[in-house]
Amino acid sequence: MAANVMFGQLGRRRADKVFRERFSVQNMSEEEIRRRYRFGKESIKQIVDLLDPVIGHRTRRSQALSTELQILIALRFYASGSFLQVLGDTTGVDKSTVSRIVLKVSQALVSLAPRFIKWPTDEELTSIKSDFFKLAGFPGVIGCIDGTHVRIQGPSENEPAFVNRKGYHSINVQAICDNAGKFTNIVARWPGSTHDSHIFNMSGIKQDIERDFRSINDGIILGDSGYACKPYLMTPYLRPSSQAEERFNTAHSKTRVTIERTFGWWKRRFHVLHSEIRMKPERVCTIIGACAVLHNLAIMYNEPPMDEDITVNGNIQGNYNGPEDGKNIRNYITQHYF
Repeated sequence: MAANVMFGQLGRRRADKVFRERFSVQNMSEEEIRRRYRFGKESIKQIVDLLDPVIGHRTRRSQALSTELQILIALRFYASGSFLQVLGDTTGVDKSTVSRIVLKVSQALVSLAPRFIKWPTDEELTSIKSDFFKLAGFPGVIGCIDGTHVRIQGPSENEPAFVNRKGYHSINVQAICDNAGKFTNIVARWPGSTHDSHIFNMSGIKQDIERDFRSINDGIILGDSGYACKPYLMTPYLRPSSQAEERFNTAHSKTRVTIERTFGWWKRRFHVLHSEIRMKPERVCTIIGACAVLHNLAIMYNEPPMDEDITVNGNIQGNYNGPEDGKNIRNYITQHYF
């Protein structure tokens, strides 16, 4: 079905149910559409165009749900965190159909992850360094890494592994973001009890960075003290012993907070990530991945809120000729910048 009836008739009569008027966006204001679906009209149309080749029904059946309606149902679920039964009551679609739609749209979005969640190009990395440098004067930063927990219902299999340090069941999600808060890498497949450092050590992005890292001029990522200090991953001093080390920690914190803000934006936009998702862990991971793709699309489509872009030269100056280990590089940056 062509994706050209986004804000017209959203559905036809189906058995004894009809799609209720309040689910239509035809007469909604832009503000109301964003409140319900977290995207404006034009952005939703672009998402429909992206997903229609994947989820659009190639059938003449009058009861087939349009791509537009499927996406609106999924977006409403991501935005509200409503139980599927509540969402089904709202839309006039039964629970089992809503469940299938959410899974189908989520899988389609995840299939787009290699296109929309990807490591920056060399040209993009230069710009990212400059933008990060403006925040607190920390040089060479190409990303910030951290983990965040998404609460889930206790699974029937391997239940203890999903209990995190705060005592609830979760998926521990690792992400790296750039200066604009866009995800450049995300891993959503580990039970809540898994430590952040283990997730990183087992991740493909760690192997890629280690393989390609030649010097600090390639760029570094910032992580908290839960990670090991590496040549390409700077962590704060646990016990700073000089004013320079204190300044290093301050600049590190002011820069690294970008990933924490990003998680905040992400979870506020998609409230399902704040609620307890009552699904099997595998399906939860798919929903997390779908919301990560949508987060990057929201940035690409200039959906509010967005910070103003900032640019300044953030390359590491001078030539570092010392040992290529994390602590020596951290000392070099401290001595030359703080």
